Amino acid sequence: MQTRALGDTGHESTIATFGAIALNWLEQEGANQMVEHVLSKGVNHFDVAPTYGDAELKLGPKLRQHREDIFLGCKTQERGYEGAKRKLDRSFDRLGVDYIDLYQVHGLEYESELDEITADDGALAAFREAKDEGKIGHIGLTSHGNPGLIRDAIDRIDDLETLMFPLNPVVVGKGDDEHDYEGVFEAAEKAGIGTLGIKAFARGPWPDTDDLPEADRPFANWYEPVDAPDEIAERFDFAAARGLTSVVTPGDPKLVAMVLDAATRYNGMDETAQRSLIERLRHDESPVPEQLHH
Repeated sequence: MQTRALGDTGHESTIATFGAIALNWLEQEGANQMVEHVLSKGVNHFDVAPTYGDAELKLGPKLRQHREDIFLGCKTQERGYEGAKRKLDRSFDRLGVDYIDLYQVHGLEYESELDEITADDGALAAFREAKDEGKIGHIGLTSHGNPGLIRDAIDRIDDLETLMFPLNPVVVGKGDDEHDYEGVFEAAEKAGIGTLGIKAFARGPWPDTDDLPEADRPFANWYEPVDAPDEIAERFDFAAARGLTSVVTPGDPKLVAMVLDAATRYNGMDETAQRSLIERLRHDESPVPEQLHH
């Protein structure tokens, strides 16, 4: 599988990152098999979080067995120093390791949160302390919405090394400020920040009907995904061709193998094909949540 420089971190990430939330839906034996399958495809970048149910625990056994082969990203939704420190220690415990390659602020949504994490007693102070102590290697940030806020974060956090944000043809086709993730990508590139793409395989939000309660959805994703191999390949090719360092695999285990197949076969996507995909999908409903203000 191809690799790309993860910004200025010095790490070469595979063009697919394993979104380990998928492990939460499997028994331990199935989780072990999935990790082995992901590694057999050459994937070297894994991403997990404490909010992903039991994913940290399920990842633990194979992570410890193959620790040298895995660049491990983890994250926290804590915004203050004490909470972030505690959550990091808990992740070490649950994963059974003593070092995390990339620790990320998870799901930044509001300006007030950016103020909180950058304050003297904010989460970033805990990240920097852990980095000085050799417990984490790099500092990152993830966000599901609000591109303007992500660009503010780039300006305000000098030691930010990676960003994770949505990028797909529906979002690119919207062309307004609320969906300007291309602008985020350009700012990240300029700052030497690695870029990880989420929601590459989102078709749109789940239909908001009483006929489809969450328990009956065919996939365990936050959004309705594309699920045919050719559509998955097209979406992977699009996200990778836009220049992202790596594309994160979707949250449902049933989709992971198809995405990894697409990633191993990736051979670029020309601009005409990208434009025609954007044109075809630009009027679809955005899978990115409406911008939130408070």
